[in-house]
Amino acid sequence: MIKSENGFSLAEQKEKLLQLCKFKEYEVFRVYEDAGISAKNIKDRPAFQEMLADMKQGKINYIVAYKLDRVTRSVRDLEELIAQLELHNTYLVCDKDDVNTSTANR
Repeated sequence: MIKSENGFSLAEQKEKLLQLCKFKEYEVFRVYEDAGISAKNIKDRPAFQEMLADMKQGKINYIVAYKLDRVTRSVRDLEELIAQLELHNTYLVCDKDDVNTSTANR
């Protein structure tokens, strides 16, 4: 079992996010996982790239992550991601960091 921050395994993080989606009544299109690949950049993460492609095709409008550092650890990548989110009317929700771009002032 792979342990992550705060002692939650990847499977436990996934379950918590699925429960969050159910609570918020988000329909889960797909779970994108790059297990074992660092979030130091977004280019070397195949599932992350598939998620971005699905976002660009209008298949998803929310990206839900356990923590922001599970999405990216690069400020430059985060800035680029936020620009893409805005362009494609998609929102980022990070459960443990209380990040929700759908409620941000624009």
